[in-house]
Amino acid sequence: MKDIKCVRGRKLVEKWVAEGEHLQQDFKFTISDARKIARSVSAFANADGGRLLIGVKDNGVVAGVRNEEDIYVVEQAATRYCVPPVEVDFSAYSVDANVIVIKAEIAPAQERPVEVLEADGSRKAYFRVADENIVAHPLMVRAWQNRQPLSLAADQCVPRLMNLLEQYPDGLDTRRVAIDLHISTQRADQLIVQLASAGVITFVHTRQGFKISLT
Repeated sequence: MKDIKCVRGRKLVEKWVAEGEHLQQDFKFTISDARKIARSVSAFANADGGRLLIGVKDNGVVAGVRNEEDIYVVEQAATRYCVPPVEVDFSAYSVDANVIVIKAEIAPAQERPVEVLEADGSRKAYFRVADENIVAHPLMVRAWQNRQPLSLAADQCVPRLMNLLEQYPDGLDTRRVAIDLHISTQRADQLIVQLASAGVITFVHTRQGFKISLT
């Protein structure tokens, strides 16, 4: 199987499956859509990394890999549809006779964002939230791309925003920043990007969408 050495791993696979799908794990029974898998790869790479367990159904039933081509589809997703390309580490585990589960491990990206080439020609960066792949907030993407150092002492808006965020422990809608600080939307966005890239604030995903909060 793609020159991957298969090792006994029933207990290890059962341990992973018992965890369910979460921030760093996704179950895939079969893989047919490379671009859809690229979104999972992007989400893991832009967050804390993660693994795909191929041959496991959404309900946790270990059925085993049905087609060796699944591995090639994951590779295609990571190298053809992800920008920059992402390296995936594959491991094979024998659970029972003729039942093999493939683990596709994705490490956190050294340089974010990892974007996906969508069918319409656009690029989108994804982020992992619980067990879902969410399109990253535009300001989050800008924060990843930002290379400008932040001078906390030179910007009077920084302490004002910090004080404001202390009033919203559950997160503040990014659109409220300009209103509450009485600054332009452009200035507010720039401030959020700088603070996020410096690790001072973070993006939190809620039912209402992305918010920002103190790290």
